[in-house]
Amino acid sequence: MKFLSLSLLMVFSLSVEAHRFAPSLLQITESGSDTYSVTWKTPIQQISDIPMSPVLPKVCQLSEESPWIREGTGKLRQSTYQCAGGLIGQSIGVAGLGPNQSSVMLNVALADDIDHQAVLTADESTFVVPEEPDRWQVVGRYSVLGAEHIWAGIDHLLFVLGLLLLVGGGRRLIWTITAFTVGHSITLAMVTLGVFDYPVAFIEFLIALSIFVLALELTRERGQSWLWRQPWWLAGLFGLLHGMGFAGALADTGLPQANLPLALLFFNVGIEFGQLAFIAVLLGLGLAFRRLLAHPPAVVLQLPVLVLGVLSAMWCIERGLEALS
Repeated sequence: MKFLSLSLLMVFSLSVEAHRFAPSLLQITESGSDTYSVTWKTPIQQISDIPMSPVLPKVCQLSEESPWIREGTGKLRQSTYQCAGGLIGQSIGVAGLGPNQSSVMLNVALADDIDHQAVLTADESTFVVPEEPDRWQVVGRYSVLGAEHIWAGIDHLLFVLGLLLLVGGGRRLIWTITAFTVGHSITLAMVTLGVFDYPVAFIEFLIALSIFVLALELTRERGQSWLWRQPWWLAGLFGLLHGMGFAGALADTGLPQANLPLALLFFNVGIEFGQLAFIAVLLGLGLAFRRLLAHPPAVVLQLPVLVLGVLSAMWCIERGLEALS
């Protein structure tokens, strides 16, 4: 298992910054008769020279547009369009998704509290606006969005990997992952529902610090600490922090007010599916590596923890400076 994790960590180390390639957001709100306000938010960093840009129907004419505004790791532009006859039955899309290997959360808010949501991808880059919202679409799309977020969140995946290295398999793994799930589910729901707010930069620093603390714990001999004997307390406590990170990503993509509880529930379901799929892959590949290399050198077993500590320390410095600025 530790030999396998080394390979994964070395791949992850190619990118020191986590969540720089989060899904983009296209928010379209009907503000008057055939008048629509459009908000387009996308990450500043992209993997292709081909830009991503919204594609509205031909019936829509641009009447006003703001300059780009930097917002965190993304940039935002607001526009106003006049769309003769409205958007119902019209196709909305985003160009450049394939080259950028990205997805877009589309929210369309029409009059009479009618909301539509869609996740646009390279395979399905357009959405035809229906007359009535479909709850099953909310279920499917927010589940996909949650899974995509956990898979793109290198820091969250590294924390899960560290927990796996700490506890191994069996009941200890079940209890530990359950505690992590309960922790991040609580804060994800509370922040999303507006129960409390938090300083984003400081929480991102604490998430990085949680990975560093876990790396330090992995350097100790097994059975020599209380946290090793009862790791679920560590997982649950830091799960509260990671849940606030999930909530920040969900806030960036937007939530349908008409189906808020449903979207929140299945975003969390998607996160859990992505997390469990990641663990299953690690366990499966770890079993295969143990059969191929039953007695790896000691240095190979120590390198994953070293890389985990170095990456988390770099994140702590970077995010700590951002929190202080």
